[in-house]
Amino acid sequence: MRDLPVWGHGHTVTNKSSQLYPFQVTVPKETNLCNSLTWRDTALRYGRMTRLLHWSIAVLMLWQFTGMGLRLVLGRTPLVGFFVGWHQPVGTVLFLLIVIRVIWALVNRRHRPDHGAGFWGIAARLGHLALYLVMVIVPVSALLRAYGGERVFAPFGFEVFPAQQPPIDWMVTIGEALHGELAWLLLALIAGHVIMVGVHEGMWRDGTLARMAGRRRAGL
Repeated sequence: MRDLPVWGHGHTVTNKSSQLYPFQVTVPKETNLCNSLTWRDTALRYGRMTRLLHWSIAVLMLWQFTGMGLRLVLGRTPLVGFFVGWHQPVGTVLFLLIVIRVIWALVNRRHRPDHGAGFWGIAARLGHLALYLVMVIVPVSALLRAYGGERVFAPFGFEVFPAQQPPIDWMVTIGEALHGELAWLLLALIAGHVIMVGVHEGMWRDGTLARMAGRRRAGL
């Protein structure tokens, strides 16, 4: 095993793989406060709130993309109809969770785990920025389409937008143009995100997944 020097104050990170990390990682010195998982994010790992939002959004997005994938493959079937029937309510919940997550990320922006320096650190920051941006635009475009549409927008039976008579064509056009296409871009970004987590865990072994999914491993 090799000991990796840490840039800045803190302790040495032990690399269990045979290769050095391709970027610099700053790991603050462990404190008693960071030994237990808190609601707020820390420089060592994401807190309970971030994890709750992250995995809730992940599960609901999996539901949405599963439904849309089945629709493309199977066409109109009772199973597809079940997923499509829940697409709007689930999308509304997703939008609210995404808004909360963006606000929470901004509040904790100075206390979150560092992505590192160099090319891979910059790539990680840009990738997360793109993911957040598209993740917001997709439901916003659906809401724009719903507001301008000729149908009542009433997720879970509660009317949010009344029917427009006549419909506001430019809202519907923009919403339809953005929502579907950007949803597939979002899926591609999510796939890239998952692949990079696999690289972090399988090749670099830097404990990235543990920061969001589990407790911090000894030696990291």
